[in-house]
Amino acid sequence: METALAKTPQKRQVMFLAILLLLWEAGSEAVRYSIPEETESGYSVANLAKDLGLGVGELATRGARMHYKGNKELLQLDIKTGNLLLYEKLDREVMCGATEPCILHFQLLLENPVQFFQTDLQLTDINDHSPEFPEKEMLLKIPESTQPGTVFPLKIAQDFDIGSNTVQNYTISPNSHFHVATHNRGDGRKYPELVLDKALDREERPEFSLTLTALDGGAPPRSGTTTVRIVVLDNNDNAPEFLQSLYEVQVPENSPLNSLVVVVSARDLDAGAYGSVAYALFQGDEVTQPFVIDEKTGEIRLKRALDFEATPYYNVEIVATDGGGLSGKCTVAIEVVDVNDNAPELTMSTLSSPTPENAPETVVAVFSVSDPDSGDNGRMICSIQNDLPFLLKPTLKNFYTLVTQRTLDRESQAEYNITITVTDLGTPRLKTEHNITVLVSDVNDNAPAFTQTSYTLFVRENNSPALQIGSVRATDRDSGTNAQVTYSLLPPQDPHLRLASLVSINADNGHLFALRSLDYEALQAFEFRVGATDRGSPALSSEALVRVLVLDANDNSPFVLYPLQNGSAPCTELVPRAAEPGYLVTKVVAVDGDSGQNAWLSYQLLKATEPGLFGVWAHNGEVRTARLLSERDAAKQRLVVLVKDNGEPPRSATATLHVLLVDGFSQPYLPLPEAAPAQAQADSLTVYLVVALASVSSLFLFSVLLFVAVRLCRRSRAAPVGRCSVPEGPFPGHLVDVSGTGTLSQSYQYEVCLTGDSGAGEFKFLKPIIPNLLPQGAGEEIGKTAAFRNSFGLN
Repeated sequence: METALAKTPQKRQVMFLAILLLLWEAGSEAVRYSIPEETESGYSVANLAKDLGLGVGELATRGARMHYKGNKELLQLDIKTGNLLLYEKLDREVMCGATEPCILHFQLLLENPVQFFQTDLQLTDINDHSPEFPEKEMLLKIPESTQPGTVFPLKIAQDFDIGSNTVQNYTISPNSHFHVATHNRGDGRKYPELVLDKALDREERPEFSLTLTALDGGAPPRSGTTTVRIVVLDNNDNAPEFLQSLYEVQVPENSPLNSLVVVVSARDLDAGAYGSVAYALFQGDEVTQPFVIDEKTGEIRLKRALDFEATPYYNVEIVATDGGGLSGKCTVAIEVVDVNDNAPELTMSTLSSPTPENAPETVVAVFSVSDPDSGDNGRMICSIQNDLPFLLKPTLKNFYTLVTQRTLDRESQAEYNITITVTDLGTPRLKTEHNITVLVSDVNDNAPAFTQTSYTLFVRENNSPALQIGSVRATDRDSGTNAQVTYSLLPPQDPHLRLASLVSINADNGHLFALRSLDYEALQAFEFRVGATDRGSPALSSEALVRVLVLDANDNSPFVLYPLQNGSAPCTELVPRAAEPGYLVTKVVAVDGDSGQNAWLSYQLLKATEPGLFGVWAHNGEVRTARLLSERDAAKQRLVVLVKDNGEPPRSATATLHVLLVDGFSQPYLPLPEAAPAQAQADSLTVYLVVALASVSSLFLFSVLLFVAVRLCRRSRAAPVGRCSVPEGPFPGHLVDVSGTGTLSQSYQYEVCLTGDSGAGEFKFLKPIIPNLLPQGAGEEIGKTAAFRNSFGLN
């Protein structure tokens, strides 16, 4: 196919120049395969991916598929393996007729990115047809005076196979008067002639019935037969002779029915009935021959419409027979002249819709065009409207791609109706139009735009919480989620402005709300920025300035309800020294006469006797222990808790707490010194009792240790002096086994003995025998033991 590029004010036309096509075809090679016809469906022709150098996974990711004229599926591509499979059984005679070689052209189309590969499949002929004669019986009338060597034409047998599989030889049943000679025609077909070998004698044998056999060259060969009936006539001196042995004529394929094709003429020198000539089609095949002849005049006329695309030429044999049975033969070669009777055909292979905007050189559609006519009648021009941002590009042979010429803008035009016009160059020109609709998909290329660059809002004092104070609005030219706008408050430029506690914004509609009652004395005006962000990917945003003017204000300080701060006797809280961290000591309760956020109070520990011992929860005022209590912590603790509101500026109050640490709630209540001076003597008595109890306990522990040491050293006197013997074995008898009741996680054994240098007066401290694998924490425990021994000089 050739095309050329031509532009007119109305259309842009894309054509291939003939020389460009020749250069392209010279530089490209098709992958060709060959299989016999009638091969069963599912047959694996070849691994196409391997032959083209493509990866198997690449076929699936790039959208590979086979394309054939008219989208008829003859071959199937397995994209998982790359194998090219036969979709159905193919008949060479149906696909190609008498054309040889029979080659079917396919294209492998890769959609992403677009790429074409030419594939040819050749169907080789098999001997699947037998020769067939057009008639079951042939009648020959031969005068008895015919001389030996005279030749009589016979009708040929039809065989739809080609090459060596078609008719190769003719034979006739054995007889003494005739034999058959096989000759080649100009078109390569072979025809039989009956040759008289011996003179005939009507009185001896007036009639012959012979069997004519046609054999093809297949393996094994196929055959067809017909009967040749020969009637011996009396003398007829002259056979009819045609004025021309070959008539050549051209007939347009659009010739009307019964139109005259040609007139043939034969003459016979005999007189009377022997000189009268009758014309007939020699083959007499009514099925394949679209012609009819007048037996008296020799006029050949058209009886059925011609089709150049189906059969471009015919060879018609005409026989003229006289009244005596003699005949002559001629050939009429009829060439069918092509006319432009087929409009171009367009086959859409793929259509990508919608097409994203802002994407240059995007393939929108891939299609192929074809025209079965020949010459200029089969040459085509493809075009689209001139005012569209699209371009037609010719690719592989008769394939075109429709691509975007420039980036599309959905906001300017969201839909294009494209008419692809295919026109041939025949006379008159025929054209085909194919309409497609291309939708442009949205890309997030437009940021939201506010209706105003700045907004000024006025709020009356002591407004109710959550009062709507105004709204902002932004629009987005995009569509779908790209046009859905979400509003938000941007971080304020003033770091001291607590914007999150003043206003909020509805993310969906841009309504602004005051979160609390505003105070004019605290905050007369403030401004902030509002952002509008769409939901595209990536998201685009814009911002606007909002200024809020507050007209009036009034505030109140917090008031502590518990503990009372009215100057009366302070309330003392008791805390056991065994209290765990987080133990609830008391709760400071305070109120504020304001509303909204101005009444939201927070608590914090301002002063404490022991910093870090207590903590105050900021939101509910609960006073809890922050760590474990120790004996070193003072028994009397004084805490000062700060209570403040959330106004601007904030107002606050303080609460003083007195906490007494006791060993238990059974311990007598110990008043503060300023409240009960006589209680000091009880405190001294308690100290004396504690010292006495500690002395008695230490004496008892020392006695027990001394007793154990003496007992163990007596048992080990048999050991060498000056060293504690450690006998072999896993656990010697003089080792004390300490189960896992202490700080270690496993059982350990300790060696207890006296040193050899000190006789029986010096005690050697417990020495652990360390196993091969120490449990976690054992090293630390051993280190503590060594430090303790060093402190008493026992190492």
